[in-house]
Amino acid sequence: MFTGIITDVGEVRQTEKRGDLRARIGTRYDMARVDMGASICCDGVCLTVVGKGDGWFDVDISAETVSKTNLDTWAEGKRVNLERALKVGDELGGHIVSGHVDGLAEVVGLRDEGDSTRVTLRAPEGLERFIAPKGSVALNGTSLTVNEVEGREFGINFIPHTKEVTTWGDVRVGDRVNLEIDTLARYVARLQEVVAG
Repeated sequence: MFTGIITDVGEVRQTEKRGDLRARIGTRYDMARVDMGASICCDGVCLTVVGKGDGWFDVDISAETVSKTNLDTWAEGKRVNLERALKVGDELGGHIVSGHVDGLAEVVGLRDEGDSTRVTLRAPEGLERFIAPKGSVALNGTSLTVNEVEGREFGINFIPHTKEVTTWGDVRVGDRVNLEIDTLARYVARLQEVVAG
């Protein structure tokens, strides 16, 4: 489990097609303190450390994960939001994030509002019902508050700090973004189905 509070911006150093896709990610994490088999959330996807060294770690990414996420765009030099797994007793500054991507949202609008940036995204069909104003979503692993929802489109406001310490300062219209809906919203919707059915 994760919180959606990004603790490092890594960089893809190389990718290699094997049975799965293997990626090496450069990081500022002290990898001597990260166990083999540990989970690291990479752009919102929970991945397992399968190799490591000073300032880098390797992950294997299954074809299923590649097909459901934006990790197919990973290439050398790509910046990646990183978060280590939540430990008991850690501060929960965002919301509970599993690292299991529900779909790809598309960035359809950008506009500056003071020093902040308002980003409008379009949710995949069927997921919009899980997104509510003032609710939480994880986008590329970042815990964010939804400002408004209109149909499949929803707005997020990025303050300067978030743009500086994540990859959100690089966002462009047309980008595909890993979207994880709030776990609570998923269970509320399921409960409504059971009660109604």
